[in-house]
Amino acid sequence: MAMNLDKLFLDTLKDIYYAERQILKALNKQARAAQHPELKEAFTLHREQTQTQIERLQQVFEILGKRAQGITCEAMNGILEEASELLEEEPEASPVRDAGLLAAAQCVEHYEIARYGTLIAWANAAGKQEITDLLKQNLEEEKQTDELLTRLAETMVNPEAAKAA
Repeated sequence: MAMNLDKLFLDTLKDIYYAERQILKALNKQARAAQHPELKEAFTLHREQTQTQIERLQQVFEILGKRAQGITCEAMNGILEEASELLEEEPEASPVRDAGLLAAAQCVEHYEIARYGTLIAWANAAGKQEITDLLKQNLEEEKQTDELLTRLAETMVNPEAAKAA
């Protein structure tokens, strides 16, 4: 059977649902590992947002009449594994470890931004406005988190890491 856009949409929705649930678990670990108070706060805030994003994704599944379930997202597993490896290689809190954690978090954000952008485009093409609106809320939060992380990197975390070298 040939793939259609509805099937592709559902598979991608399951992918981001799985990814968001893995991110939720990882954010606790990252918040504990971060030394810089504002980075800790950013991870904690994003954890709360991620919980709400998962709830929105569950609403999308409901609208589609499907059970909310994820399919393994190897891309997200790989990104999160890199962050875990960083913590293993650099067990002591430091400005450099914070810079690495922040960079890994931005990889996560960019993946999410790409996925939500695609899902929104497909929902728009299919005329599914209610789904588009829910996904746009998630996308906006991901973009805001990315902007916050960029600001933290440029103004605090990276300069501190550079001095620590």
